[in-house]
Amino acid sequence: MSLQSVVRWLLPREDHFYDFLERQAKVASEAATALAEFHNPDSTVASVRSKVQAAEHTGDRIVHEMEEALAKTFVTPIDREDLQRLSSQLDTVTDLANAAARTCDLFGVPRPTEPMIALIDKLIECTRVLTEAIPMLRTQDYKELLEKCRVLRGIEKEADVIYREAISHLFHSDQIDAKKLLREKTVLDELENAVDYCEYVSETLANLAVKQS
Repeated sequence: MSLQSVVRWLLPREDHFYDFLERQAKVASEAATALAEFHNPDSTVASVRSKVQAAEHTGDRIVHEMEEALAKTFVTPIDREDLQRLSSQLDTVTDLANAAARTCDLFGVPRPTEPMIALIDKLIECTRVLTEAIPMLRTQDYKELLEKCRVLRGIEKEADVIYREAISHLFHSDQIDAKKLLREKTVLDELENAVDYCEYVSETLANLAVKQS
């Protein structure tokens, strides 16, 4: 047992750090769900952007709360570097969801394309799994946590297929002009990156599960 592990065992642990991560996962899921408002034909790009941006602001506040708590805490339930990495990755998922909504608004994408909607649905799946997986750090259910990580990797691979096919169509179609190609590719890139960051979270969680087991 390492010295840090001995210290952590002897001293009271600040378990509220799990609260921060669980809240961040929930916010990421809320941001993805807000993007899915595009399924509603009555929704507007501006209204969707506003909802996603609200989630992004909430996520930023949680990051600041965690940073302040870390500055005041000597013993954390898991290594502070892992806490910071998870917090940053979860926040990036929310940021990228917001970037996709913002790009739709700024670039004048009137409605998301079918591949965009498909990627949004994959992002919803990923963030839903994350909201289930993050609490397993608190309960130390590492076996089930590793299973959730495998599920996330599977969803990310499905999203990769959607993204590659959409990009291929954009560049091979003679009916798509340069402006449309640019704006649609930018939105697709941000959605794909958001899903990728969910997988990065799963990799960090998997490493933690192995380390803590």
